[in-house]
Amino acid sequence: MTDPKKFSPVAFDPKGYAAKRRKTDARFAVSYDALEDEFAALAALLKARSAAGLTQAEVASRMGVSQPVVARIEASLGKKDHSPSLNTLRRYADACGMKLVIQMVAH
Repeated sequence: MTDPKKFSPVAFDPKGYAAKRRKTDARFAVSYDALEDEFAALAALLKARSAAGLTQAEVASRMGVSQPVVARIEASLGKKDHSPSLNTLRRYADACGMKLVIQMVAH
């Protein structure tokens, strides 16, 4: 018997959840697919920062902004109301020792 006062976290697999939900809920699938470019952009930022071995605070220092600004940049990619400018993305990439490259591909 388990102790009801003991914390027992529940595992959550967001990708697995999304894959299952997309199959059974057409509205969810449309909404989720509409965020594909934001997910890709966020993944690119996090991958760049990770590859550079930097924290948000270190990226912020290199950009000449505060850490909460970098957190907002990373968080804003999942929101439609405000997206970072190309100049901000260039500065972020530069802070990570990378170059921002934008390309368009056929559907």
